[in-house]
Amino acid sequence: MTLSRFDFPEGFLFGAATAAYQIEGSSFGGCGPSHWDTFSATPGNVKRGLGGGVACDHFHRWEADLDLLKAANLDAYRFSTSWARVMPDGVHVNPAGLDFYDRLVDGMLARGLKPFQTLYHWELPSALADQGGWTNRETCARFADFAQAVTHRLGDRVASIATVNEPWCVAWLSHFIGAHAPGLRDIRAAARAMHHILLAHGLAVERLRAMGQPNLGIVLNFDHAQAYSESAQDRLAAATWDGIINRWFIEAITAQTYPAVVMEGLAPHMPRHWERDMEIIGQKLDWLGVNYYTRHILDHDGTALWPHLREVPGPLPKTQMGWEIYPEGLRNFLVRMARDHVGDMPIYVTENGMALADDGAGGVTDDPARTAFLFDHLAAVRQAMAEGANVKGYFYWSLLDNFEWAEGYEKRFGLVHVDYETLARTPKSSYHALARALARND
Repeated sequence: MTLSRFDFPEGFLFGAATAAYQIEGSSFGGCGPSHWDTFSATPGNVKRGLGGGVACDHFHRWEADLDLLKAANLDAYRFSTSWARVMPDGVHVNPAGLDFYDRLVDGMLARGLKPFQTLYHWELPSALADQGGWTNRETCARFADFAQAVTHRLGDRVASIATVNEPWCVAWLSHFIGAHAPGLRDIRAAARAMHHILLAHGLAVERLRAMGQPNLGIVLNFDHAQAYSESAQDRLAAATWDGIINRWFIEAITAQTYPAVVMEGLAPHMPRHWERDMEIIGQKLDWLGVNYYTRHILDHDGTALWPHLREVPGPLPKTQMGWEIYPEGLRNFLVRMARDHVGDMPIYVTENGMALADDGAGGVTDDPARTAFLFDHLAAVRQAMAEGANVKGYFYWSLLDNFEWAEGYEKRFGLVHVDYETLARTPKSSYHALARALARND
């Protein structure tokens, strides 16, 4: 099903998203080291041991990259501001870092693009990692300082600000599973990070509200959790996973509580007096960002420690990441968020995309599977809107092929192919299909 701009309400925003560490090049512009620099330099953590030192060199090529957004007829650009670039030691401002984002935001506005800013997309300054990172409550206060410094400079021109991107990845994936920086596998560290990242969000919202900053939100990732069978144990496994990845963050923000099914495992490891922070965490937001990629099928594993579950491979076609393609999950979450948590609050699909092994041979990249993925998920958004979800925009992940965290440079999500030897950009057929769909008649 091919949709166009005119199948959505007037004012619905179409955009693409990126993240600072994945595209900018952390070795440029006085950027300080982050825990991703050291994580990627440690054997076994990242494919081929590559990091984000150069990435896509967006730091020097940002004007051409913004031109690609404009040429695709997109309305908005979701970008992130690197804490390590703005505050190399996590505390003191690097003027060159703020100058870069100043130019970047002005460049968006000059091209008619709405700047959707994310404050934190995972690159914690190494100086703060040395002090315990997200296991240390003090990091939350330093994050509020960072939010204030960036907003003082950019806040008058950005269309919106998200505090944190995917806190589940910041906390659980990185401190319990250990797949992302800092690479811990420790339930106590995970429990603290799960709480502290939300406290950091709340303190930042509090600080920015005091500055009079409008249009504040957070970006949460959601994963459709399905039981392998109808057995009570498998249903509990799915409910536990749903609690960890889906309910923990949204319920803390909207109901000032944590799911009991998750607290069964984390309660003994939570910070002392965590309950006292819930009012700060639960401040009202102006919008919610929903990131969605796939589903997981969960089976009870009685031989494993809590959370007593394991993933069962599903039967659907999969992306290069091995993730099932399941557009129905996006519709489900948009409707569920509106029905159960945020009511009529504006919702944006802030990330949705497909990794595909694009070779870019001969300067042309044909990716019909990505085009189908894109339009199938847009159809799911449209269906959710018909069911009452107040969805205001959709951002594809990602504009560019980039540093894909622990996957290095081997997984490609971009609408635009990047040759990592020459850094040449080549729009793919999905890019051109989207540009045609978004073209205006005037």
